[in-house]
Amino acid sequence: MSTMAIDPVCGMEVKPHQNETIYLDMHYAFCSQQCRDRFLANPHLYIGQPGRKAPKQQGLEVIKKRTLRLASPLPPRGAEMLGEALQAMMGIKRVTVDELRVEITYDLLQATAEQIEARMAEIGVQLGAGWAERLRRAFAHYEEECEIGNLEIGEKRTHD
Repeated sequence: MSTMAIDPVCGMEVKPHQNETIYLDMHYAFCSQQCRDRFLANPHLYIGQPGRKAPKQQGLEVIKKRTLRLASPLPPRGAEMLGEALQAMMGIKRVTVDELRVEITYDLLQATAEQIEARMAEIGVQLGAGWAERLRRAFAHYEEECEIGNLEIGEKRTHD
């Protein structure tokens, strides 16, 4: 009889060796490479510390809404395909695609703007390349890194 494991990022039941990793001598399995990557980037968002629950264990969601501008207009079928591809990612709550932009709402504990942009690149969708757009995306990445860093449960600090 095979027991199932629980993906600490999304809570799905998975096979024990699916997208597995070892962290602090403990075995973890994940439903997807996306969830595994999120865990490895900030494990203590999901597993906490002794005596301290992690944000995910507390049921926290960090909902973000972003607008991404595209380099060129998408035809209707391309917009539909992009929407489906993004909606298939873990943590994606809502996607609206028009000719030149994508509005996306997602849970930062399950997906990042950087992962969303990488998925778009994988399917051949190019984002706006002007300096203002690149700066806006870089700021969003930085903001997310800071927010995640502030949420991650670290070791208790004592003052001497």
